Amino acid sequence: MASEQQQQESYTVKVGTRRSALAMAQTNLVIAALSKAAGTSVKFEVHSMATMGDRDTTTPLPSLGKGLWTSELEAKLMNKEVDVIVHSLKDMPTSLPEGCVLGAVTLREDARDVVVFPKHQGGKYKALKDLPEGSVVGTSSVRRAAQLKRSYKGLVFRDVRGNIDTRLAKCDEEGGQYDAIILAAAGLLRLGYDERIGQFLDSSTEGGGLLHAVGQGALGLEIREGDEKIERLIQAAIDRDTMVAAFAERSVMRRLEGGCSVPIGVETKWVEDQGEKKLRLKVTVVSLDGKKAVDGERTEKIESLEEAEALGKSLAEKLAAEGAQEILNVINKLRDSAPGALKVSDA
Repeated sequence: MASEQQQQESYTVKVGTRRSALAMAQTNLVIAALSKAAGTSVKFEVHSMATMGDRDTTTPLPSLGKGLWTSELEAKLMNKEVDVIVHSLKDMPTSLPEGCVLGAVTLREDARDVVVFPKHQGGKYKALKDLPEGSVVGTSSVRRAAQLKRSYKGLVFRDVRGNIDTRLAKCDEEGGQYDAIILAAAGLLRLGYDERIGQFLDSSTEGGGLLHAVGQGALGLEIREGDEKIERLIQAAIDRDTMVAAFAERSVMRRLEGGCSVPIGVETKWVEDQGEKKLRLKVTVVSLDGKKAVDGERTEKIESLEEAEALGKSLAEKLAAEGAQEILNVINKLRDSAPGALKVSDA
């Protein structure tokens, strides 16, 4: 009886999010799912804001440090100005502030990175391998630049900042500086820019692949620890397979202490192995210049979030012992000694 009364209780949930078009679109997807499950008794208010990462559109992302998209929203969460935050999961640090927890992970959109070519090229190029030597590729991610430098040694990488519309506009400028840019597929697909995707990139891409960022393509719902009402509510947004895979990926990142300024790529996929459903996890750690790399892969039967985290941690520790830690130590030393030194164009 008490459970029925709780379900029928009318209340308002304050949802925190960034103010960008993509963040708002993602928040609306989550609210739609929660509204369908909760019914008319629960109302939702969106509280949007521009975070530090949104306001500073010129400084290279690695120079801004961790939490640039999340910390200000988390302050509102802890002050009870909002009840839940909708994040792009790849923007969430793997260690959250005390009192905050990752309560749900949604169904993943396409996790891959993609190549976008300028409109004025008229379809001249279909893939990165088609670009002539000296072509300039725009990205704000040292992860992308470092990995691609392993295979595309003749390409030049330059930083490109801004929201999706801004980056597309920079790509399309006549006489502009970019011959292509790299973006996450999920953002383009969620905003209806499917036609701008020129090439999908993953571990099997001909000419040179790219492992995506931890959590890419999924949304993370952050709540206050111990807020049972909101925790129950957001269960409706959980996609179990995505959440398990994401916990494995985040465990890799947590063990290696990486973030947006560290070139760690991952790729997870649920596969059938001898009649059993298993999680395949691939990880790569690459030096900024793309000349050194450590790769690893492991496939295991995973039935809990704890097992997923153990898988990620064990593979990360293996890679650390095989040279990944040495690569990361060099990068961290550079970051600590020369703030702002980790730039895509210098990678």
